[in-house]
Amino acid sequence: MRELFAQFGGDSFNDGLYRVMDAGASDSWSKLVGQAFPTFSGAVTCFGFDWLGRIFALDARRLVEGLPGVVMLEPGTGQALEIPCNVHNFHESELIEYREEALAASFFQKWISIGGDAPKVAECIGYKKPLFLGGKDTVENLERSDMDVYWTIATQLIEKARGLPAGTRIGSVRID
Repeated sequence: MRELFAQFGGDSFNDGLYRVMDAGASDSWSKLVGQAFPTFSGAVTCFGFDWLGRIFALDARRLVEGLPGVVMLEPGTGQALEIPCNVHNFHESELIEYREEALAASFFQKWISIGGDAPKVAECIGYKKPLFLGGKDTVENLERSDMDVYWTIATQLIEKARGLPAGTRIGSVRID
């Protein structure tokens, strides 16, 4: 991780499609991720994120070729997905061979093609209405957002919705 942060920390690739966090941000993001996804609390080290605000982290409890495995934490769906690779495989092959699955690259191109701007360093393109609250997985349901604000609100929504039976109707959401 030191090598990754030293060489690429704070860098953005392909107009914000994927970004590597700087070393200083990793700790605070790891804490926020642990709040949204308690099963990962204290077990993950965040290292990167994509244009949709999905955070990539290492899960110290799961080894892939002797190194911690990568997990993708999605604020828009409220899900965490294990990626079958470690940080080296992730950057050397996953982002290249499975670019679509890892980064939703064609969805990004669709967003750009309708006039959406690439996210700036501290931004993401998040869901106006999260998918786990019935939002649609369409470009019309996307908007530019500050990454920290998006995750803070998503974390609160994920916490409130946690444990509800699938299909539970949520009447309204108020953001103060």
